Amino acid sequence: MAGIGEGGPVKQPQLPDLHQRLRAELGRIDDQLRALLDAMDRLQGLLDAVVAISREVELPAVLHRIVTTAMELVGARYGALGVLDTSGDRLQQFIPAGLSEQEHTALANTAFPRGLGVLGHLIHHPGPLRLENIPAHAASAGFPPGHPLLRTLLGVAITVRGEIYGDLYLSERRDGRPFDAHDENVVVALAGAAGIAIENVRLFEQVRVGAEQFQRLLLPTLPDLRPFTAAAIYRPAAEPSRLGGDWYDAIPLPEGVVAVVIGDVVGHDLKAAAAMASTRNMLRALLFERGGPPGAVLTQLDRTVQTITNHPVTTTTLARMEPAGPGWRLHWSSAGHVPPLLIVPGRQAEYLFAEPGLPLGVDAEQPRPDHSRFVPPGATVVFFTDGLIEHPERPIDESLDELTGLATEHAALPLQEFVQALADHHPSDGHDDMAVLALRAPPV
Repeated sequence: MAGIGEGGPVKQPQLPDLHQRLRAELGRIDDQLRALLDAMDRLQGLLDAVVAISREVELPAVLHRIVTTAMELVGARYGALGVLDTSGDRLQQFIPAGLSEQEHTALANTAFPRGLGVLGHLIHHPGPLRLENIPAHAASAGFPPGHPLLRTLLGVAITVRGEIYGDLYLSERRDGRPFDAHDENVVVALAGAAGIAIENVRLFEQVRVGAEQFQRLLLPTLPDLRPFTAAAIYRPAAEPSRLGGDWYDAIPLPEGVVAVVIGDVVGHDLKAAAAMASTRNMLRALLFERGGPPGAVLTQLDRTVQTITNHPVTTTTLARMEPAGPGWRLHWSSAGHVPPLLIVPGRQAEYLFAEPGLPLGVDAEQPRPDHSRFVPPGATVVFFTDGLIEHPERPIDESLDELTGLATEHAALPLQEFVQALADHHPSDGHDDMAVLALRAPPV
């Protein structure tokens, strides 16, 4: 019969055995898929971590972010970053993370580690270090009083431009298991990105400092304006490396007249800074050469700027303070600028709202209105740029009201401290540079 030979019937595999083998194979595939998904999650977490670190622009924030991000990636309870001193033998800075409030209190009087024991071993042997029992390591020197008792450690060096910058330490996985090779690989990759982020922040800081110094060199030192007292302050934008177009100036003129100007060139780059400097110098020349009402001077400035330059649009306020009986009279004209703030002792501060002219660089043939206001003895006039008050999440009127309250609160301070207070507590979000110039009339 078919299927029967000399050797007898062909044996079929037993069905239960086939099911068992199939289940084992499916289990193996399932394990592989889980491992693949876990690897993908780790990779995505690493990529997200690199992006988060690279967004920081201040070095302390970058260092802290490196520690906390590494802790999240491997599930560590504790983490720290030790920054080496110039000798490369000891820790100059130590940034811990993960300590509870109670643990912080217990270590309040303990100096931060300087790089002895296992930490010192990692300094002098910068390869990745994984320990399952810290006290059992030959270099272990124990823990200071009050320090959490740690068993496991994952240490990785951070290099910047080929030199060891510091070491990243992680301890105690939250699941109680020791750190494994996957943890080590992830943290090593993170350390590489961290070194790049640290170098970028260093470069940003160099650019920011250079830009700020350049900007300040373009601004004048206020001259002696007696009998008036004057003070000014400039603050760059919060974002590093941004040059600005804000400027101020104060010039003593004949017959006891003082000219004051505040302005803002549109833009945040070298072009804006250069335009600011040349516009300020042209205005100075016009004030000495022509004089006249502020509106007429701004009209001539606008024509000059549009004829011989390609400067961006500029807002400005030009004012003249002249003797007038028992006090002084303020004459001013605005080219699309925010109004000055008048503070009179014993009265509520008020903005000198008046019809503004067009900004410089729009239409030089349009008339520029002039305005006038009596300024009593002891009064202060505050000129400022919109960087002091602009905030994208609040109406401009709200910011103006807040500035009024701030100015009233600090009006009794010496003038330099007064403008410092306005710059320190301003209602803006700091996205733009700001300039403040205050002129105070003498008391009776």
